[in-house]
Amino acid sequence: MRLLLVEDTPELAHSVLHFLRSEGHAVDHAPDAATAAAAMAVADYACVILDLGLPDGSGLEVLKARRKAGDRTPVLIATARDQISDRIAGLDAGADDYVVKPFDLRELSARIRANARRGQGIPETRVTVGGLEVDRAAARLWRAGDEIRLTAREWALFDALLGARGRVLPKSALEEALFTFDDAVEGNAVEVYVSRLRQKLGSEVIETRRGLGYILP
Repeated sequence: MRLLLVEDTPELAHSVLHFLRSEGHAVDHAPDAATAAAAMAVADYACVILDLGLPDGSGLEVLKARRKAGDRTPVLIATARDQISDRIAGLDAGADDYVVKPFDLRELSARIRANARRGQGIPETRVTVGGLEVDRAAARLWRAGDEIRLTAREWALFDALLGARGRVLPKSALEEALFTFDDAVEGNAVEVYVSRLRQKLGSEVIETRRGLGYILP
């Protein structure tokens, strides 16, 4: 998934980025409100992890502005403010979930996945598609009881298509799901990963709509 971490504490940001990227997510980092607002305005994120106390303003103001602009991206507030009034203010501003620092990175990851699924309209974790049994929470899938192992990027591409089941995703949308602003992206990167997935899952699982993109029927 393409994620945005809005966090101004370098040590915490490094730990969260390292953990989420080790799980195969493409994660952009915004250390302040201005960078966060700019990133959310141009990129399509599966979920945003938003700190409230930022050096140039409030994370709540960033959230309110994006909601006013019609942005429905799932937002998970992660902050040291643990007063009930702060939680209510965050949820009333349009946040989808709330965790208080210090938090367990595994719980944070689980909450990100849950909110991303709800944002896609697919809250369940286990689904069946194209003869495949898929556990989105565990990032695993099986055919006829045999597990098929995917790399982190292969899973990210498959999960993006799964989240948009029945809809064509253009190449640009898949590039956004796989890569951050800082990644050097080869022109044929999406085609390479689609080819690898077809080799592992079967050529019929992912369809190409020429001139439009790819679809998981």
